[in-house]
Amino acid sequence: MDIDDVKPIRILTEDESWNALLSSSLGRLAVSVGGVPDIFPVNFVATDRRLLFRTAEGTKLLELTINNQVAFETDGVGRDEAWSVVVKGTASVLEKQADIDTADQLPLHPLIPTLKYIYVEIIPTEMQGRRFQLGPEPDRY
Repeated sequence: MDIDDVKPIRILTEDESWNALLSSSLGRLAVSVGGVPDIFPVNFVATDRRLLFRTAEGTKLLELTINNQVAFETDGVGRDEAWSVVVKGTASVLEKQADIDTADQLPLHPLIPTLKYIYVEIIPTEMQGRRFQLGPEPDRY
């Protein structure tokens, strides 16, 4: 196959994007309050067409409370290809005990030795995924 036959970027379908999310556990949460953006690394789990992560009280939770419109990004890199999925959506704290009990059964644990009792879910309103074919830069001239 000639290098000109390979498309270096392919848009993922929604199902392909969800499959990529299911294969990942670390992402970045982007929030904005008062026109000032902020970004936080979070471990997460994708389940039932939503994303869940745990947090404690602090800046991240405060900013989500002020503005619940968020963006979330995760990606993966292999030998020959890479992918990236960006989700935009609405974040909310799980408050019903039944929802918290269900979330407690998920494989979602803090990466560092801290207590994080608060579950936050992101319900996607928009999703965009891309797969990148890796390789050498083509000749420029």
